[in-house]
Amino acid sequence: MSGLPRLPFPRNDVLEISPEFGQLRATEPISRVRTEIGDEAWLVSGWEEIRRIFADDRFGRSHPAPESAPRLSHSAFAGGPTGDHATEHEVHDSMRRLLAPAFSARRMRRLSAHVEHLVDQLLDRMAGQGPPADLHACLSVPLPIQVICELLGVPYADRERFRAIAEEMTDLSDPKRSAAAQAEMNAYSYAIVRAKRERPGEDVYTDLATAELPEQEIARIAGGLLFAGHETTVNQIDHGVLLLLRDPAQRDALARDPGRAGAAVEEILRMAAPSQHGLVRYAHEDVEIGGVTIRAGELVVLATFAANRDERAYPDPDRFDIGRESENPHVGFGYAGRYCLGASLARVELRAVFQALFPRFPALRLAVPRERLEARAHRLTGGFAALPVTW
Repeated sequence: MSGLPRLPFPRNDVLEISPEFGQLRATEPISRVRTEIGDEAWLVSGWEEIRRIFADDRFGRSHPAPESAPRLSHSAFAGGPTGDHATEHEVHDSMRRLLAPAFSARRMRRLSAHVEHLVDQLLDRMAGQGPPADLHACLSVPLPIQVICELLGVPYADRERFRAIAEEMTDLSDPKRSAAAQAEMNAYSYAIVRAKRERPGEDVYTDLATAELPEQEIARIAGGLLFAGHETTVNQIDHGVLLLLRDPAQRDALARDPGRAGAAVEEILRMAAPSQHGLVRYAHEDVEIGGVTIRAGELVVLATFAANRDERAYPDPDRFDIGRESENPHVGFGYAGRYCLGASLARVELRAVFQALFPRFPALRLAVPRERLEARAHRLTGGFAALPVTW
């Protein structure tokens, strides 16, 4: 199968996804591809097919032979198998039971006023500095970091330290560098968790401190929460701003009516694709799905960003529309038992940003041509190094 399509597919516009995903989905929503490091995999680009795999316990993130398992990339964090094959589902279920109350939609709603206050403070500071400004540094980065520090119980004073570690973790070119950074993140996070056993607080790391899980699993979960709890939201803010700036009519509609922020956030989450990396899964037994048989141990790459533009689920799927009405929710946060615990937190943060940003800065625009933005194409989570704006 030397002629297989090879990931990653190129794209010419950071706000669009590679056309190859749509071309494959039109004929094979589950198609055979080769990853960038040469391994064969199944690429899933269909909305319904991805939902079925998320909901099927015969798929997981672990592999019985992790050292020889096929890989999507060199990323230690998300490029290959994770967790213990024998206990993955048990650990996953225990983690969700433990953490679900802390990330419940009701608790996140109670955070809304505080998050809105943080957004107002950051926008005040940006206005005080005057244009031009780097929105990435002024808003997109500091907001999710402060919120996740408070929620997990991580010292905000350490933000430069763990942000630098997170940057190293996203390296797709050097597996040793990525693995060393992940180990450092887990060790840093676990040291905080361990300290909570003597000095507990009202935070998620205190909950983890009492978990009846293997120590290495607690460390992995703690590190993953800190990384994913801020990194993905940073990029969604940046890309959401760009999607709205590309469409002045919708930007102006949101500025006039901030009550549309909730719908705008859902459309941003559907359309934004900071990264085209995909999510790694492995078949734990032979599974027939979507007309193909996936054998035990084979790699499955879930391209959720492509499924969110499936024409079978969304009319005119490549059109950004904050007034879109659809019965089909996006799969950016997963589905069923693999639905992201942090989804409600991300929504609270994104709504706070987009209900305040454009009413405050109705003339906000890019300070450089979009083509000159520095996209982090060789980073796991993609995104930008900076987002220069003026008003």
